[in-house]
Amino acid sequence: MNLNALWEFVGSLFCAILGTCAADHCRVENWRGVDHTICSFDVADVTVRTHWKDENGKIYGRPSRLSDGDGKLLMAMNGGMYHDDLGPVGLYVEQGKQEKTLSTKGGYGNFHLLPNGVFWMRNGKVGVRETRAYQKGRIVPDFATQSGPMLVIDGKRHPRFLKNSDSRKIRNGVGVSKDGKRIHFAISHGTVTFWDFGDLFKDRLQAHNALFLDGTVSTIRADGLSRSGWRAVGPLIGVYSR
Repeated sequence: MNLNALWEFVGSLFCAILGTCAADHCRVENWRGVDHTICSFDVADVTVRTHWKDENGKIYGRPSRLSDGDGKLLMAMNGGMYHDDLGPVGLYVEQGKQEKTLSTKGGYGNFHLLPNGVFWMRNGKVGVRETRAYQKGRIVPDFATQSGPMLVIDGKRHPRFLKNSDSRKIRNGVGVSKDGKRIHFAISHGTVTFWDFGDLFKDRLQAHNALFLDGTVSTIRADGLSRSGWRAVGPLIGVYSR
């Protein structure tokens, strides 16, 4: 047993003795020379929600401002791109209320590196779909956030990614298994290309569809694990125990 496997075993043993902890769901894995924090959940065991503003209309801005809801907060991560006023770019739905509309236009920047996509939740189900497919499906979500580009589309890498790209940034994203029963969140500890980050979801995590959420400002919070962003962000995603 190598050293990494030994530490994973020891961590799992302590969690089994002490009860639920971040190591039940989150771990650090090296992918193509860069460490990533990866949090994986069985959809049947968790509730996933988007968060933007609190009950007083104040933007949360940071995962540290989220707290336990109907269940224990297991993980929080920034959940999509945003404007200077921290308003979501593209579709945003919270508690069944659509705050921002779906964007289907092209343009400059990562969000418009088409195809982009939508991460959505409805009646305990979760999904990631390319924007046009999401639109055709006429999904009416309880929670949703749009971002881009897609990392994996129906099991295939985004067609515009370049293997030898010199664009390297810290990145975070979300992916869902083909049967919709498993959801994965990942954030890189160092800078990575879209090609390598997409392959993490496609090849290592076996995500049938996966969506890039954001780059340099990427942040995560889980018990015993955190990466604090250097500035406030817009939409957040929270994962709670059922």
